Amino acid sequence: MKRGNKSALIWLSGGHFVNDIYTGFLNPIMPFIAAKIGISMAVATIVLSMSHIVSSLLQPIFGFFADNMLKRSFIFWGLLLTSCFIPFAPASKTLSHMVAFIILGSLGSSLFHPQALGLANKFSGAEAVKYMGIFLGMGTLGYSVGPLLSAYIAQFFGLEKMPALAVIGLFWAFVMFKFVPKMSGDSASKPDYNIKEAFVAILSNRKLNILNIISMLKSLISTSCFILLPFLWKDMGYSPFFIGSMLFIFISLGGIGSMVSNRFEKIIGTKNVFYLSMISTLPLMLLFVLTYKTYPYFSFLVYFMMGFITMLAVPVTMNMAQSIVPEYKSIIGGFINGFAWGIVAIIMSLNGFVAQAFGITNVLLGVAFIPAVFSVFVKYLFDANKN
Repeated sequence: MKRGNKSALIWLSGGHFVNDIYTGFLNPIMPFIAAKIGISMAVATIVLSMSHIVSSLLQPIFGFFADNMLKRSFIFWGLLLTSCFIPFAPASKTLSHMVAFIILGSLGSSLFHPQALGLANKFSGAEAVKYMGIFLGMGTLGYSVGPLLSAYIAQFFGLEKMPALAVIGLFWAFVMFKFVPKMSGDSASKPDYNIKEAFVAILSNRKLNILNIISMLKSLISTSCFILLPFLWKDMGYSPFFIGSMLFIFISLGGIGSMVSNRFEKIIGTKNVFYLSMISTLPLMLLFVLTYKTYPYFSFLVYFMMGFITMLAVPVTMNMAQSIVPEYKSIIGGFINGFAWGIVAIIMSLNGFVAQAFGITNVLLGVAFIPAVFSVFVKYLFDANKN
């Protein structure tokens, strides 16, 4: 790998880490924000889901523009928007102000991800599997640090001190502007296609549809754990920092799972990585539900294991998808890393009401059952005769 490409990957991966710190900010402290401004768990779940919807559903559109431009604009403006607005949401005194900050900040994350994914793939070259795993893992680790950082500030300094954390993203946006290489006609070729052509090619491909479904199901597990469990633990009397720490370990192990995915793939095979990641979450979730009251420390270990297993297939999914139609790398990144999460966010906006009516653990068990059932579709990914 060229030295300049490796340097670019370092700064892009760092940018992914910093951007996703902010996307993980709100989950552990939302029960406490909800209590402060007087909203129910169902409404708070809708607010959190809204942030995922805005930051995710638009990613394929931004991916199209990222593929058709020879500038790095989206990675800078995206990180600036995310870091400038998300930290102000916890300090808001009204629901309307909080929603406005979340929408603007989430829009930045939607801008950042597709172009960053496309550039990471471009700079990785022949070692895409290895370096894409690192890039995705760094984002996951950032997503895990966010809850820990926000919970610490909330518990020991107060929600009103959150805006000071914007400085982290502002600094890294400047660093990326300086060190990520500029794109030019010599180093990047502008694709010759329109958005309708790209979307039809992607949405009509059978294997890509299966990979999108797999991505949705995996994100359904992690998002459900991330949004609903803080409310369960708050009702059990745990502090904000404790809840943030639990989410930190869960997502950190998920990030490690992404980073070592390539090794698992070499040992057990790509197909078995998919099966392991999709099926094993059901018995783990059942074990968690059976022990979280009587054996809480054991249930935490089970919960952490779910984080590792759930994210294990993420790099494999992304690399396989981008290799099917390589000319649409940023758009594919937008679908797998964004659109799938957006669809899940819409589902989660309803899950809040269901969890409030029937119980959080019942919803989590139902959610864990779905990927195990749909794992039967994995075999079609390896059918060489079908697209």
